[in-house]
Amino acid sequence: MSSIEKVLERLRTAHEHQPTFLQAVEEVSEHLEAHVRAHEDDSLVRVFEVLTRPDRVIEFRVDWEDDNGDMRSNRGFRVQFNNVLGPYKGGIRFSAAVDLDTLLFLGFEQTFKNSLTGLPMGGAKGGADFDPRDRSEREITRFCKAFMTQLSHHIGPDVDVPAGDIGVGTREIGYMFQQYKQIRNVHQGVLTGKDASFGGSLIRTEATGYGCVYFTKAMLEEQGDALEGKRCLVSGAGNVALYTAQKLLDEGAMVCSLSDSDGTAWFEGGLSREQLQNIIRARGNRVRLSDMENLTGEYESETSPWGAEADLCFPCATQNEIDEADAGKICESGAMAVIEGANMPCTAKAHAKLLAGEVVIAPSKAVNAGGVAVSGLEISQNRMRLSWDAERVDARLQEIMRDIHDACVQYGRQDDGPVDYQRGANLAAFEQLARALKFTGLV
Repeated sequence: MSSIEKVLERLRTAHEHQPTFLQAVEEVSEHLEAHVRAHEDDSLVRVFEVLTRPDRVIEFRVDWEDDNGDMRSNRGFRVQFNNVLGPYKGGIRFSAAVDLDTLLFLGFEQTFKNSLTGLPMGGAKGGADFDPRDRSEREITRFCKAFMTQLSHHIGPDVDVPAGDIGVGTREIGYMFQQYKQIRNVHQGVLTGKDASFGGSLIRTEATGYGCVYFTKAMLEEQGDALEGKRCLVSGAGNVALYTAQKLLDEGAMVCSLSDSDGTAWFEGGLSREQLQNIIRARGNRVRLSDMENLTGEYESETSPWGAEADLCFPCATQNEIDEADAGKICESGAMAVIEGANMPCTAKAHAKLLAGEVVIAPSKAVNAGGVAVSGLEISQNRMRLSWDAERVDARLQEIMRDIHDACVQYGRQDDGPVDYQRGANLAAFEQLARALKFTGLV
């Protein structure tokens, strides 16, 4: 049994009830085995061990009052995974599906993702098992304030700088930021994803989707190809999906689908800009795709986009949304690549199926790093008490995504063959983290 496998065995025992976290760790470990052997450096095994154990896991009760005057309680979490590169950085997720397994996986992924950006940010993730979908605005406001009352003890601009995620947008960040100010009596950049009117960065809302497309452009250019005219399937209807779709339209691609947990909206002739703007406005008011009266595409319940004819697939909804059967459909559809806009949207068996079908996988830790990259730029702007224009932020985002792509190529190409982007992303991030850890005395 190899040294990496021994670390994995210990993790499997300690986290036997947390399969999503183990999936993320095992996906990285696959590429480390050969890397450790090639470098003949056993200290890299110790690096791997450190990176798979969070610095701390914080759990707290969130008590809040509903509109009937009844008190309710939810579980709140913050997983501060690793801060070797800088203050902890990662989103807050509000969803009934939030549990420790999900947040350990997301915190681990965030550590690698933030490393790829080249910005001084550690990895973290947090959230609560609160479902905002059927709650009034007043209830959401009260919950956000109660959540921040507990979280405020554990964050700060030099400690941990959370952002938004599923269920937490600019509005919710605003409610939490106001509560933090009331508790601490300071106006400081302790949260990112704020509105531009009080310290947020321009194009932060769009950044993850835009970055996803910038990475895809770089991939296609590497192969002497381009996005123009490509048929694209997009899943999801949140910010990542909608702004991926917007930037794909900017690049002349055809967007054929969006989706939510109830089904898929199909756009036979391609999504138009007018249709997209209508959907963005409706989603801003928390209207689901299935409930949109002016949705001009065909909505099909209980379906996913995968399997329709396409050149590129962009899973932008949630983790493990593409299973082995979906991967088989994608292989048969003729798609050349799966671009992981969401965090780890493919199961391990789906990955194997796609690779066997010679479908290129662009991994989420590289593809969707644009959001946290602009969050890092928001931190810089807050520190300097400045606000950069959208063009400057977008130019820096494009530069960061190009650098991430180039790092993936550097570490993912072997013997002049095709680029293994998963291997490239994992090893590029790991090498940066390993260099830093070797100065800590922990390795």
